[in-house]
Amino acid sequence: MWCWELLLPLLLIIKDVSGQWNVWIPRDISAMTNSCVVIPCTFMYPSGVRPYRGIHGIWYFGQPYPQLFPPVVFKTRTEIVHESYQGRTKLIGDLHQRNCTLLISNIGTEHSGRYYFRADLGGANIYTYPDFSELKVLDQPNIDIPEEIVADENLELTCYAPDNCPENSPEIQWMYTDYLPEPEYTSDYVEESNTAVLSSTLTFTPRPMHNGQLLGCRVYYPNTTLVYERLISLDVKYAPRSVWVNVSAEVMEGSSVTLHCEVDSNPPPRISWLFGDQELLWDTASNASLSLEDLNPSQEGIYTCVGDNGYGVMNTSMYLAVLYPPSEPVVNGSLTILEGSSISLQCSTQGNPAPTLTWLKDGELVGTITAEEVSVLELLELTPQGDGQYRCLAENEHGRASSSLNITVEYAPVLLDESKCTVVREGVQCVCMATGNPEPTIEFYLPDKNITINDTDGRYNYYTHTDGHTSTGMIKLREKGEHLGNGAVNVHCSISNIYGSESFHLELQQEKKYMMAVIVGTIGGVAVIAFIIAAVRYVGHNNKKENGNPGQDLVSKLENPALYYNTVKKDKQCLRKKVLKTELLGSKFNSILEESTGEDGDYQPVGSMADLERQKLNYAAL
Repeated sequence: MWCWELLLPLLLIIKDVSGQWNVWIPRDISAMTNSCVVIPCTFMYPSGVRPYRGIHGIWYFGQPYPQLFPPVVFKTRTEIVHESYQGRTKLIGDLHQRNCTLLISNIGTEHSGRYYFRADLGGANIYTYPDFSELKVLDQPNIDIPEEIVADENLELTCYAPDNCPENSPEIQWMYTDYLPEPEYTSDYVEESNTAVLSSTLTFTPRPMHNGQLLGCRVYYPNTTLVYERLISLDVKYAPRSVWVNVSAEVMEGSSVTLHCEVDSNPPPRISWLFGDQELLWDTASNASLSLEDLNPSQEGIYTCVGDNGYGVMNTSMYLAVLYPPSEPVVNGSLTILEGSSISLQCSTQGNPAPTLTWLKDGELVGTITAEEVSVLELLELTPQGDGQYRCLAENEHGRASSSLNITVEYAPVLLDESKCTVVREGVQCVCMATGNPEPTIEFYLPDKNITINDTDGRYNYYTHTDGHTSTGMIKLREKGEHLGNGAVNVHCSISNIYGSESFHLELQQEKKYMMAVIVGTIGGVAVIAFIIAAVRYVGHNNKKENGNPGQDLVSKLENPALYYNTVKKDKQCLRKKVLKTELLGSKFNSILEESTGEDGDYQPVGSMADLERQKLNYAAL
């Protein structure tokens, strides 16, 4: 600042050449409150003007024109000044040397404003210079902050303190720098426009964590109590460094869920919620929430929150699982195939969690249980037993569903073991049973008569019946003696459908229940005969006891024929009663035996008929 003293003579020489009313004062000058300030001033007047009774000067505040009555800051002719400057101002320049420098002490913020100088050379040579010096009284130091502070980029902050008070020189100190990474400090002293400024520059590289942190600049005057501080909050711009969303979640179908997203960035980002490539929601904020109502399986998937604030982009995704019971499985349509063929049954469904798939045939487990959305059941070389309903059952913890299909296996007819001829009371009954798909047609053939019997022939009581894939045909040969010569029946059964035909000879068979009846009947007859013989002997033995000596009785009876006849007659009557009683017991035994066979006796085995007649004849003779 004191270089001004060296420049002043040069300015005076230049002004003498120009010969105009001019003044040189700093356009802007600053000072700290309660300190002082020196406003450098040099004025010029025309060379032809001669000061009359000396040179006087006046400093005005706010306005340059006296008629507007501006506050008087300083006046050389009198000590009358505005009350706010009373005792605070002093002219430290020599007006005769054209130096109008002004000192203001103990200034306050109310003293901030424009200051004008008026030269009074006497008489009419009074001139108010239009140029002014604007004083800024600061209650805290200035910090030069860049318009934009970006993370990870070098930053310089400069703190300024005016040094326009010759009485004291300031010092600068930075505050709250302990957390800064490797800070550097540089000081500088700048003189500009006849004013002096002390500066201190702080250099460091900010990080996102420094956003919002406080920094301070302290200006103090040694050996005084004057201390000035200014705090700033760092506005560090940085790209999104974290995007927080809900953790992946599982929700039930039909329920609602809210997805939250928070982004750490400066400035706040544009937040977008994406489902696939579809943008569902956006907002410029530090957080955004997406609400999903009445969820269905189509809304299951990856949801992504994207944060973009112009300094960078970041995103985070989460998976939303929609839980629901299995859908109705999709299976093959019902099939009709030929015996021996192989097929594959497919079953597919959807569910969450993934359902287990089980194949059932007529309620029984077939194949293996799989925990996938598709199950294939391989059926190789199907037999008639593979015919039936196949059901695919899908289950998970939230429910079950199933779908069914029918497999129809077609095959050539097969004769069943129940096919045979048996003897009944009316003759011989022949039954032919066969299974096949389609249901077989049954015909009977009598080779001895060259007769084919089917549903158009009613002579042999032809009867047919179909139950599922089983067909039953039956005839009765009424002529009992015609076909029983050797105990054999010559009957053929013919079965056929579209896949083949066969003919079989039906054997004459004795049914086990009638054989049992014959055996039991024979044993029963022998038992009855033995019982009768024992009864007769018992009666004879009693007669001997009652009649004494039989020889004598016989002689006496022979001597008396009438008496002998009566005795024999009485014995025969008694014996007949006992025999009749025995016959009743035998017939009752036979009826019990017939009930035990469970039949009505209409059908008798051929081999036992003559024997039964013979037994009845012997029983009658007895």
